[in-house]
Amino acid sequence: MNGVHDMGGMHGLGKLPLENDEPVFHAPWEGRVFAIYVGVNGDWPSGSGRYQRELIPAADYLRMSYYERWLASVSALLVKSGIATWQEIETGQAAFGNIKNRATLRAADVPALIAAGDPARRDVPAVAQFRVGERVRGRNINPLGHTRLPRYVRGRPGKVMRDYGVFAFLDSKVQGLGDKPQHVYSVRFAARDLWGEQGSAVDSVHVDLWDEHLERA
Repeated sequence: MNGVHDMGGMHGLGKLPLENDEPVFHAPWEGRVFAIYVGVNGDWPSGSGRYQRELIPAADYLRMSYYERWLASVSALLVKSGIATWQEIETGQAAFGNIKNRATLRAADVPALIAAGDPARRDVPAVAQFRVGERVRGRNINPLGHTRLPRYVRGRPGKVMRDYGVFAFLDSKVQGLGDKPQHVYSVRFAARDLWGEQGSAVDSVHVDLWDEHLERA
């Protein structure tokens, strides 16, 4: 999906603010949003929060802070899955008749939950479409749905540096379209292949990409 969330390589957005000794959360509500996002076992594929944030209208996305976007996405997912209604979210009061049962997440269980994460690696056979050392090119695609292929590498040549193995294809998984397991690679793109002569002659960018993101150069 092409949108304001895919800002890599774009000009005119100003300098990134650097904050010395930056806290994990700038306000208590940010920590609560993180806890809700991680702790709710929702009726949606893991990773769908990122796709849901991409659906936020551009003007709202640019106006919102980082955790405001998280709050907007998890709220929308709760409503879509039927766990809560917009009225319940806005008022903080449970509506009569909502009988969806959820397991209780206890504080003692949180460290293990965070440490385990939600691995996308899949132990299934899949033929690697590319090999380490091979010259490839980011496919020039512009999907309406979610994609992990950044705009700035589309149509650009690169070199496969590492094959990580087989993983769920998150472009489809987060939209509820299935795992489509395939190989993931670390692909090196020279800075000048991305940004022309203005790029550094010695710099490069490594991007993790799936089989379906690449074609032979």
